[in-house]
Amino acid sequence: MDLILWRHAEAEAHVAEGDHAGDLQRALTPKGRRHAARVGAWLHRQLPDDVRVLCSPARRCVQTVEALGRNYKLLDSLAPDASAEAIIEAAGWPEHRQPALIVGHQPLLGQVASLVLCGGRQDWRIRKAGVFWIASKAGAGLPYLKLVVGPDFIGQLR
Repeated sequence: MDLILWRHAEAEAHVAEGDHAGDLQRALTPKGRRHAARVGAWLHRQLPDDVRVLCSPARRCVQTVEALGRNYKLLDSLAPDASAEAIIEAAGWPEHRQPALIVGHQPLLGQVASLVLCGGRQDWRIRKAGVFWIASKAGAGLPYLKLVVGPDFIGQLR
């Protein structure tokens, strides 16, 4: 199974600490929209046809995933206050037959990557609009990091 982690692109600053509803409504900045479009177009060409696209309900994640141009499912278990374990469970890692693309938040996605690859939770950093692509072959041992890429590098691939 492949597990692709895509951090939302750059969003407006969060103003009020502890304002969960306000945090969920933060929109992408113009730079964030450009990066989401760039990474979304590139990912669309790379992803398998049967990928399940799962997205946090936060506005910035929805705006990021919409740049992909594929159907997606919103899951509360991917919200900013979720846990890395809940995200892994939602993805069905590692048993699910279909790959999963998760569009979510830091530090959660970095924690998911460290749990899957190293077995322990660490605060690995995934850049805004960045992608961690983790793969595992059924019965073939440990998962491996297939790709790490950010919007700036994808811009150079054209």
